[in-house]
Amino acid sequence: MTLRDQRTKDGARLLSGLDCSAAIKAELELELDALSAAGKPVPQLVVVRVGADPASASYVKSKRKAAAAVGIRTEEYHLDASITPGDLTALIDRLNADDDVDGILLQLPLPSHLDDKLFLNQIRPDKDVDGFHPMNMGHMLTGSNPLLLPCTPRGIMELMTRYGVTFSGKKAVVIGRSNIVGKPVAVLLTQANATVTLCHSRTASLEAEVRGADLLIAAVGVPHLVKGEWLKEGAVVVDAGINRLESGKLVGDVDFDAAQAHASAITPVPGGVGPMTVTMLILQTLIAAKARRNL
Repeated sequence: MTLRDQRTKDGARLLSGLDCSAAIKAELELELDALSAAGKPVPQLVVVRVGADPASASYVKSKRKAAAAVGIRTEEYHLDASITPGDLTALIDRLNADDDVDGILLQLPLPSHLDDKLFLNQIRPDKDVDGFHPMNMGHMLTGSNPLLLPCTPRGIMELMTRYGVTFSGKKAVVIGRSNIVGKPVAVLLTQANATVTLCHSRTASLEAEVRGADLLIAAVGVPHLVKGEWLKEGAVVVDAGINRLESGKLVGDVDFDAAQAHASAITPVPGGVGPMTVTMLILQTLIAAKARRNL
C-alpha cells in the first residue's frame, strides 16, 4: 500500500504512524487469512495486567482491539494489585508451558511490590513479543538474526523505512537512553550504517548535538525539549515522546510547530510513533507463532 504524501503547513513530509500502521495491518490480515484458509492455528496473544491503573487498562484495550481486527486471538488476565510474587510467577510459568499461547505481554507498570525486570525475564524468549528479554536484547545487539525486538524501536525503523528515509552514512542523534527506546533504536540505527550519538541528561551541549543531526529520534519524556531552531535544515525528526500538558493536550519531546519549518520530514504527536508500537506488537505475535509452529 502506497503511503499518502501529507505535508505540514511549511512543507515537511508528515510521517504518519496511523497510515503506516494501517498499511502493515492490512498486510498482516491477508497473511493471517491465508494461514487460516490453510488450516493453520490462529496465533494467540495473552496479556497479563495487574492492578487497576486506568492508563494500563486503556492501553490493553487498544492492543487487544488492534490484534483482534487482523485475526489474532487475545486473552487477558486481569489480576488484583495485591497478587503475590509467587502467584504471578505461577501464572507466567503456566503461560510459558501452554502450547496454544504464542505471545505473552506483561503490561507495565506493575505494583511496587513486584519487580518488573524479574517477571519480564521470566517470560520465555520465544514468546516475548515485547522484545525485552535479555536473550532477545542480546540477539539484537549482536545482530544475530533477532526475531523479536523492542516494539517502539522496531516501529520507528519500520516507519522511516516505509517512508523512504535512508540511514547509511547519516548522522543520527538519539535523545534518551532507556532500555525500551533509546538504547535499542541506537543499536538498530548503527546496524543500518548510520553514525549514532546517544544523548541523555548528562550530555554537555544537547543543542549542539542536535544541530548536526540528519536524523533525530527524541525519546526522553520532556515536553518540547527540542526547539525548532536547534534543527539542521532538512533533518528527519521522529518524536517518540508522549507528554500530557496541564491543559490536557498531548505533545511530544519536540516543539512540532517550530520544528516542521526546518525538518524535511517529521512525526506528529499523537499519531506518529504510538500506533507503530501497537502494530509491531501484533506483527511480533505473528512472527513468534510462525517461528514456534514452523508455519
